[in-house]
Amino acid sequence: MILWRIISKKSQGVRALLNLIQTEFLKLRHKKMIWIMLLAALIMPFFAYLYFSYLGKNDIDPMAFYRWSALGFTTFIILPFVLGILCTVLMHDENRYDMLKQLWIVPVSKMSYFFSKFVVVLLYSLTFMLITVVASVLFSVLPGLFVLDWENIWFLFRTCLVIAVLSALAILPIMAITTSQKGYIFPVCMTLVYIFLGFFITPINMYLHPVSSISAVIANSGKIPGLTFTQEINLFWAMLCICCWGAISVFLAYVSLKRRK
Repeated sequence: MILWRIISKKSQGVRALLNLIQTEFLKLRHKKMIWIMLLAALIMPFFAYLYFSYLGKNDIDPMAFYRWSALGFTTFIILPFVLGILCTVLMHDENRYDMLKQLWIVPVSKMSYFFSKFVVVLLYSLTFMLITVVASVLFSVLPGLFVLDWENIWFLFRTCLVIAVLSALAILPIMAITTSQKGYIFPVCMTLVYIFLGFFITPINMYLHPVSSISAVIANSGKIPGLTFTQEINLFWAMLCICCWGAISVFLAYVSLKRRK
């Protein structure tokens, strides 16, 4: 009987979380900017095409092209910035109009509310990187820059999925900030500071910042040319950095939401 009650409570919690996720996507249907931001996934594949077309080489390394199109600025600047804007948009209206009070009456678990936002960010990140994969392949194979190679495409696909998941985790600090802010200017400014801090701290110590730690995960395969670091690649420290920042962010978000009445 006790076991059945525990299972029943767990199932109710999962059902409530799924309902929150569904509600989030229903709200996003009316926010055109969110869908327009997906076009940012085409920026670096297009510039990679222009760059390698200008070089006019016949022996282009597919990994070199993919580093430009998907595994460079897209990973360290474009995707984190887009996810930061998404976090701000997801929280802005509810914080501004104090809609959270209505949710607490339902009642809705504060952490279920927070993780429903995170799931939306995660799925959006996966969609963004899948578009990047498709665009990278189309901008390279269709113009004839190099021959279609399924092994390289499979590597790109796997790597981009890893990047999508880790980027969603890396943006948790911004999500934590948005839970305590009614405006959008401060979270957006903090997103820019957070991203560029991770970008510039990479040559110093890439295990201090989640965004810079993603570079260590990417470089761990050893298949991407042109990636040079001052430190030895250590997958454990990279994942520890991302997880620690994520855990602290979740705790701060919990404290912030707990204070909201």
